[in-house]
Amino acid sequence: MHSTDDLNHLQLGQTTTYPTTFDPSLLLAVPRALNRDPIGIAANELPFHGTDYWNAYELSWLNSNGLPQVAVAEFSVPVTSPNLIESKSFKLYLNSLNEQRWPNWQQVEQQLGQDLSACAGAPVSVQLHALQSNQAPQFGLLQGHCIDDQDISIDCYDYNPDLLQLNPQAAVVREQLYSHLLKSNCLITNQPDWGSVYINYEGPQLNTESLLRYLVSFRRHNEFHEQCVERIFMDLRRVGISKLTVYARYTRRGGLDINPFRSNFEQPPAQQRLIRQ
Repeated sequence: MHSTDDLNHLQLGQTTTYPTTFDPSLLLAVPRALNRDPIGIAANELPFHGTDYWNAYELSWLNSNGLPQVAVAEFSVPVTSPNLIESKSFKLYLNSLNEQRWPNWQQVEQQLGQDLSACAGAPVSVQLHALQSNQAPQFGLLQGHCIDDQDISIDCYDYNPDLLQLNPQAAVVREQLYSHLLKSNCLITNQPDWGSVYINYEGPQLNTESLLRYLVSFRRHNEFHEQCVERIFMDLRRVGISKLTVYARYTRRGGLDINPFRSNFEQPPAQQRLIRQ
C-alpha cells in the first residue's frame, strides 16, 4: 500500500524558482505502480493498451542567432512505461528551454524525446508544430451520446464505485457515451482537474443515471489524470463490461493538457482538441 509520502520529492505544492538554464534533471517520474497496485493492475499483465497524449502550448527556445522560436508540441507516452511524468516538473523542464539555443527544430525534438523517454522509462514520441501549421490537433467533438442533461438528483461527491449499475435484464449493447462533468483534484496540491470523458463499450447496458452519478463522485477525489482514467476503466470492467475504451480530455494547466487513452479493443482516434482545450 502506498501513500503520498512516496511523492514527497515532487515539486508540487512547493515554492518554485523558475529556471533560466536548460535542465533535464527537473523532470520527475512517478511510478505507475503507485496507483495500479491498489486497484489490481499488474505491470506484466495490463488489461488495456493505450497512450497518455500531452499537448504543450507554451513552448519556446532560441535559435542560433538568439531569436525566440515558438511551437505547439505533442507528446505520446506509452501506457507500458514504468513511470508517468509528473506534470509540474514537466512544465518547469519546458520552461528551462526558454533561453537555450538550438540550431534547428529537429534537434529540439530529439532533445525532448531523449529526456522524456529517460524519465518515463520508455520511448516517448515528440512532434513540434509551427503556429501556422495545420498539423497540430484541431478542434473536434466527442462521438456518441452525452449523458449530462439528465433530470436526476445527485448528492454524492466522494468517489463511490458502488454507484455503477447495469440496466435490469439488459441485453448486450455497443454504446458510445461521454460526459463533460468529470472533475477530480491533484493528488498533491488539491488543485481542480477538469475534463471530458468518453466511454466506448460492448457488454450489458450501463444505466446512464448511475454512470453520471459515478463520474460526478470523482469531484472530491484526489488522483492524477492517468490514474483516474485507469480507475474508471477497472470499475467498469468489474460491473461486467467486456470490450471497453475510456478516454479523457483534460483542460490545460500551465500550458499543458493531458489526455489518457485506455482500451482493450480499439486504437485511439485522431487527436482532436475539445472546446475547453
